[in-house]
Amino acid sequence: MKFSLIASSSLPLLIVSLVSAFDPNRNDNLAVYYGQNSYGATHSDTANWQTNLAHYCQDDTINAFPLAFLNVFFGPGGLPEINLANTCNNVDDPVFPGSTLPNCQFMAADIQACQARGKIITLSLGGATGAAVFSSDAQAQSFADQIWNLFLGGSSSTRPFGSAVLDGVDLDIEGGGGTGLAAFVTRIRSHASGASKPYYVTAAPQCPFPDGNLGSVLNAVGFDAVYVQFYNNFCGLTNFNNPNAWNFAQWDTWAKTQSPNRNVKVYIGAPASSTAAGSGFVDAATFANIIQQTKAQFSSFGGAMLWDASQAFANNRYDISVKNALTGGTSVPPPPTTSVPGTTTRPTTSPTSVPTSIPTNGNCQGVSAWQSSVAYNGGSLVTFNGHLWQNKWWSEADQPGGAAQVWNDLGACTSSRVSTVPEAATLSASAPARSVTSGSAKAVKASATAAPALIASDSTVKASKTADVASDTKASATSEAAGTTSNTKMSRFFRF
Repeated sequence: MKFSLIASSSLPLLIVSLVSAFDPNRNDNLAVYYGQNSYGATHSDTANWQTNLAHYCQDDTINAFPLAFLNVFFGPGGLPEINLANTCNNVDDPVFPGSTLPNCQFMAADIQACQARGKIITLSLGGATGAAVFSSDAQAQSFADQIWNLFLGGSSSTRPFGSAVLDGVDLDIEGGGGTGLAAFVTRIRSHASGASKPYYVTAAPQCPFPDGNLGSVLNAVGFDAVYVQFYNNFCGLTNFNNPNAWNFAQWDTWAKTQSPNRNVKVYIGAPASSTAAGSGFVDAATFANIIQQTKAQFSSFGGAMLWDASQAFANNRYDISVKNALTGGTSVPPPPTTSVPGTTTRPTTSPTSVPTSIPTNGNCQGVSAWQSSVAYNGGSLVTFNGHLWQNKWWSEADQPGGAAQVWNDLGACTSSRVSTVPEAATLSASAPARSVTSGSAKAVKASATAAPALIASDSTVKASKTADVASDTKASATSEAAGTTSNTKMSRFFRF
């Protein structure tokens, strides 16, 4: 708890604030991503688009806000780039001289106000289409020094959030592999070790274990929490009752036996509405049941993560329902069944559990060719260069046989079929995306369908990474559902 003393003419009065400081060891924390205006990437009613950060800090529902995203590590002038969709971006807002790093110092007061309410505000790096890769440990360490000086406890003349000091970093790396990430985290930890306040390091892996990009770093260095994206993949929330798919137990085992920090907390990452991701959304009552069962069974359980704030608030305060499930409070009324006037949604292909014949020896009959503009869920099949390939986990723009090692080569195309496996849905390029396009000013964490996750064409929620992106930078760059609009003020980066 935070205490304050107020002096009077007679005697001091002790006032006890109801604001509690963030406690990473609790199992009822709620983390909600902010910055990609995921709702704006899939809806035209601007009244529910992302608003200022302080708006989401008015009550005690949300404990942690990862800001999404820092999507470009190495931009012009040797500075990174952040894209917070309609809140702050390098198209609508001033940039620091010689760079594409926007000056978002007007956000300092909001950040500090949220922190004063006991919430932590961290910086999420990456997103579904972010240029977030290192070539070496040395480069990663130098970058960590820069992040410390620009956003955390260091000093610089180009601090995007001015005097506000963020509370840590979050890794939402959804492509490019894990080179240098352990060195980056280690250097951040080194800076934080002598600091006057705690700094937190989190990650948002996708639920297939191990995560293709973060798996090695999760085993190499300690994290305080992992916001596992249980959506846009076969192991998502909609398969909670399928023991062959739902794998929280695997993450719990990792936390207790493999993670360098055996006290790391594992969060259930979820879309905050049906338009926040390509698949994986469940209604509030269903999610509450999943939370309560998981919390009771696994000691590593730390809470829930939602993508994202704009979607949660527009969806009848879905975040409140989730928080009540975490704390045992009273649930809010179910959302109305009528549609919101003026809203539009982009079509997505939903996953199916119907068994589909799959040519295990390479039969490519009826299988579509891989397309860089399509977001693929784990288990999807494609043909490429005369071979049949199967996706290990959600991905977009990751070429079969490429460095990301997202695809399993099932062999050269032949003519016979063998076994059957559940077919995973793929997201069309027209669906709301979670990634951001280069033309959108807000790209980073939008998922292929709108992170964990998790960026519309260049947006994040945890939808198609290459969905068309709006020309207006204020559309959320990260809608985790695939698909974006031509307005750059919509989410550019889909996250999970």
